[in-house]
Amino acid sequence: MTAHSRHEMQTLYRWAKFNAVGALGFCIQLNALWLFIVALKLTSLVATALAVETAVVHNFVWHQFLTWKDRSSEKRYDWLKRLFAFNLTNGAVSLAGNLIFARLTVGRHRIWLLAANLFAIAVCSLINFVLTDRLIFRTAANEP
Repeated sequence: MTAHSRHEMQTLYRWAKFNAVGALGFCIQLNALWLFIVALKLTSLVATALAVETAVVHNFVWHQFLTWKDRSSEKRYDWLKRLFAFNLTNGAVSLAGNLIFARLTVGRHRIWLLAANLFAIAVCSLINFVLTDRLIFRTAANEP
């Protein structure tokens, strides 16, 4: 097996872990969305923003200790820098995507908020994987 094909297999395996974490994060997001709307009576946009942030923090923790565990850092507080960067990238993409789809679909087309969240998550997933792999948990090989 060549180094290139090993790298491709590792990326595919990492993509699978990324999606498994994302699937769990999706469940967290939907439950948080329900909690914020039904139990706390928040507006759909506020509830969506809070639910997305809940999932983003959840996903970061799993990515730090599972998906990219081989890219840990020697520096003591790098996890905090990574969490901040993860929120700026994945958080921003997920939040913007979810809010845009929620605003466009729920208000105008009367599509259920859950459907808007499903579509946004699907669209944002690939972008978030690339950002996380290349920026948040980058290696010396993909440093700028």
